[in-house]
Order: sequence, then structure tokens, then C-alpha cells
Amino acid sequence: MSNVQSLQEVLSDGEELTIVCHNNPDPDCLASALALGRIAAETGIDERRILYSGDISHQQNRAFINLLDIELKPFDAETIRDRPEESLLAFVDHSVPGSNNRVPEDTPIDIVIDHHPAEDIEARFIDHRESIGATATILAGYVRELDMEPDERLATALLFAIRRETLGFLRGATEAEYTAAGHLHGLADIALLRRLSNPSVTGETVDAIGRAISNRIIRGSVLISHVGRTSERDALPQAADYLAKLEGVETAIVFGIVDESIHLSARSTDSRIHIGRVLDEAFEDVGSAGGHREMAGGEVPLGIFSDAVGDNIELVGIVEGIVTARLSACLNLRSEE
Repeated sequence: MSNVQSLQEVLSDGEELTIVCHNNPDPDCLASALALGRIAAETGIDERRILYSGDISHQQNRAFINLLDIELKPFDAETIRDRPEESLLAFVDHSVPGSNNRVPEDTPIDIVIDHHPAEDIEARFIDHRESIGATATILAGYVRELDMEPDERLATALLFAIRRETLGFLRGATEAEYTAAGHLHGLADIALLRRLSNPSVTGETVDAIGRAISNRIIRGSVLISHVGRTSERDALPQAADYLAKLEGVETAIVFGIVDESIHLSARSTDSRIHIGRVLDEAFEDVGSAGGHREMAGGEVPLGIFSDAVGDNIELVGIVEGIVTARLSACLNLRSEE
């Protein structure tokens, strides 16, 4: 039995489907959720919902939701806890309850479809492919295998998600991404793809990237920087992407304080470094961090610091010192180059 047949078998047991996105969902997660909902509809499930938690602050993510008219509902633990027995629960683009989501750790999961590194995944149906460049690629493959004719909206969502997740097929792209894109290209709205690729940028995002540029320190081919405190969480990966292009830099890590947590975003083209493992090693005892060889992220609660330090400048200084020290230790960086 193929993966898509196994998925259909699980879906046939349900009368409704709740799809939970990871915190602060991106286009890969959102497009995958949209596609899974369509597959569930083909299987006969009429009641479907997509839940999200965190913020959708990246300008491309907001444009993606608005222009594609994706209906999302805020995550509610009661919706998960009190759902009827015939209601199925699915994760896309993440895989473990309590890790990058607000689902209680002991919650049974019916469906998991993901491409991120993870261990101890438990569900009735699991399609976990770390070798694939995007979760949307997996869902696009299901759509093709089922001979579904995706409408322009779904095709555009999946194609944009694959392009975005792989940085235009330059990061982690496999033959599967090219195959999926080739199938979707003739069905997608190319003019809408252009609009999604070039949304407007907020002033706070520009300011945060500017602070990351000013605060950068470089040790060998590694760049570490911070944006201080910001309301734009998604300015961090944008800053990391930008600084990773600096001449001589192979690894860029940017962090900042968002609400009551320290957020990190990292990029690396250094074949000697698995940046996901670096972040995991550096912060596994105090938070949640990890990812792929070339791209990773993390979140560390401020904990006692947020209450003990009243002055924001002092807090930023303490966070900068601790985070930089942990990263330097894991990357074996000398204090001076």
C-alpha cells in the first residue's frame, strides 16, 4: 500500500479533520494544510479546520494568507481536547506534540506529514521525509497520485511554498521539488506568484535588519548578530538570509527578543557545520532549537531574566552575552580572530 493509500485509509475513519499548523506558520505549512484539507474533502470529510498559534508577521506570510484567501482559526486547546472520537487530528510541517506547537505533549495524533528532522514521532499515519526539501512537495505528490486536478489557488499555494522553502530551488531542493513544480507550473497563477514574491516590508522589519547589520560580529566565516527587542519575529530569518550573503560568511546566526522569548534564526553553507545540530546542542537545556544542515531556528524563554532585569538595554546586553557565548562554545570559536 502506498503512502497516499494509507493516508486515505486513515481519513476514511473520520467525519471531521483538524489540521494544526506549527507556531508562526509559513507558506510550506499553510499550503500543506490547504492541500491536506482538499484531500480530506475528496475522501468525504466535509468538516475541516486549520488552526494556528503564534503570530503571522512575515509580510510574505500575510500576503500568502490574504491573497489566497486561506481560512485560519486561532489555536484553542479545548478544540483539541474536547473533539469527538470521529474527529481526526493532523500535523503538517511539524511532527511532535509540544514541539513548535501548543498541543499538549500526551495528545494522540492521527496524521503527521513533515520534512524536518525529528525523533519519536507517533501517529496512525506518518510520512516523514527529511531528504525532501519541502512538506508541500509531499502533498503535491499526493495530489498528483490521486489524479486530483488542483484549482489555480491550490496549485499557486503549493508552487509558491516549494519555491519559498527552497529559496528558489537553491537550498535543499531535490528532484522531487522540480517534478512537483513542473506539474504545478501550468496550473498556477503566475501573476499572483509574482505578487506573493514581492510584498511590501514594514518599517520595523527594515529597522530590525539594520540593527542586525550594525551589531554583527564575525569570527572566521561565522557571523553572529542580534536585533535587540523587536515585534517582528520574521525579521530574524530575513536578516539571517541577508547577512549570509556577506562576502566571506558561510554561517550567519541572528537572534532577538520577541515578547517573552529569545528567537534565533540561522543559515549555513559550511559543509563542516550542521546548523540545526549546533542550535540544538547550544540551547536544548533551556529551550527548543534545531533544524536542517543549512537552515535552523529556535526559541528560548526569557524566564527569570524578564522579571529580574527591568531595564531593556541591560536585558538585551545580558541576552547578547549568554547567547553569543553558547554559540561560540558549540562552534569552537575563539574570542578574537
